[in-house]
Amino acid sequence: MWTYMRRLPRNIRIACNNSGLTHYGGILFFQEFLRVLRFRRCLAQRVEDFRPHHEYSLCQMTLAVMYPIVLGLDRLEHATLLRSDTTFHYLTGLPNYPDPQSLRRFLLHAPLEFRRQLHRFNDHLLQVFIHRPEHRSRVILDLDSTVVTVFGHQEGAAVGYNPRYRGKRSYDPLLCLESNSSFLWDAELRAGDAGTWAGSTELLASCFGSLPQDIRELRCRADAGFGYHPVLEHLEQMQAQYAVVARLNPSLKWRLGGLRYQRLNERWEIAECEHQLAAQAPARRCVVARRPI
Repeated sequence: MWTYMRRLPRNIRIACNNSGLTHYGGILFFQEFLRVLRFRRCLAQRVEDFRPHHEYSLCQMTLAVMYPIVLGLDRLEHATLLRSDTTFHYLTGLPNYPDPQSLRRFLLHAPLEFRRQLHRFNDHLLQVFIHRPEHRSRVILDLDSTVVTVFGHQEGAAVGYNPRYRGKRSYDPLLCLESNSSFLWDAELRAGDAGTWAGSTELLASCFGSLPQDIRELRCRADAGFGYHPVLEHLEQMQAQYAVVARLNPSLKWRLGGLRYQRLNERWEIAECEHQLAAQAPARRCVVARRPI
């Protein structure tokens, strides 16, 4: 709130010492953000409730699962702290906070269609956000993978490449983020022993399907984990401009020594060539940079 004062105060002291205030009080801003989006109404219109009997509405249960993630609570069991926080209940509009066991049963009994409806709802929000604060005609998608270590026997986890915890079970999800806005555009959950590019084409198809129709220019950037012919072929079919880190296979290494390099600056030299990833793949432009070690 902006106010007008003829004389500015010289000594201002800001204190957060109210007895009813907890370090979860910042959820008020997130709740106000949801109110501006009309999140509850849109969710009720686009997602069907799959439960025959319930104490909480579908929107309340969905938000109850989201709040621990927003507040940085790692486990649903830690959400027990929110059950005794009456100020949190008042700020979020909940009569009380569900028991963690109720949240676990909610997720366990949710059908696959519920996940698909949430995915379509998220795509709808992204198509609205991408044009804020101004309309855009170009989207830059960054593709990457990461390792999420788990301790226990979670479903779908497996032992695979894990540079930090060797031999531990993990997930290896694929992520797609929009560069300018940092929106998580889409994700594909994979087991820790998944192949390097397994699921990449499915992730790209989902990402391209949720793009607004008025986007005229699409660019993609990815690391060497996506440098395979099926992935590049899918990008070319979508007429996307892309820059993907090349995998240094033996055939590409053999060509690097015979290239004519041009000096780019004091440290780097650059050259380019055409290279085929496979016998049936077309020749693609490959840019090579080198520097003295």
